[in-house]
Amino acid sequence: MTSALFIPELGQLAMILALCFAVVQAVVPLLGAWRGDRLWMSLAQPAAWGQFAFLLFAFGCLTYAFMTDDFSVAYVANNSNSALPWYYKFSAVWGAHEGSLLLWALILGGWTFAVSVFSRQLPQVMLARVLAVMGMISIGFLLFLIMTSNPFTRILPQIPVDGHDLNPLLPAICLILHPPIPHLGFVGFFVFFP
Repeated sequence: MTSALFIPELGQLAMILALCFAVVQAVVPLLGAWRGDRLWMSLAQPAAWGQFAFLLFAFGCLTYAFMTDDFSVAYVANNSNSALPWYYKFSAVWGAHEGSLLLWALILGGWTFAVSVFSRQLPQVMLARVLAVMGMISIGFLLFLIMTSNPFTRILPQIPVDGHDLNPLLPAICLILHPPIPHLGFVGFFVFFP
């Protein structure tokens, strides 16, 4: 057994840790803004960075599972096969419900990270509140992802030999980039929401 066998479990752990960072991001800075505690408000930015880092790691773990044909992961087995070219395996990561939600959460984490980095000129109270609201939105997505749409669920003990196949609508070059681009725009509206 190699350590690569535990990559999906590391991805699952990374999603849980991202959820923990989102809870800290949603609660502590908001309480700090209410109490006027600058230290608590200042935790919004590192919490946003931690959340994004763990979501990026989780997405990388799922991508690795697709690229290495890890058919012990149900999502990989149902949406890929060993005969797919690498670029379709990569786009299969977001080709169905669970991976698309993980991509959505990753993009939300990326936007939150961008707000935390590029909005330092805002008053600290306002930035803490904005990042806290974005953390609350992340909590909803991450809870849904972890509890009902987990892309890292295993299908042990009978692992399919070759997997199934990619959604027949997706094997087209233009559809490799199509889902991430609208996700960037839709999730970007969350920046203006708070």
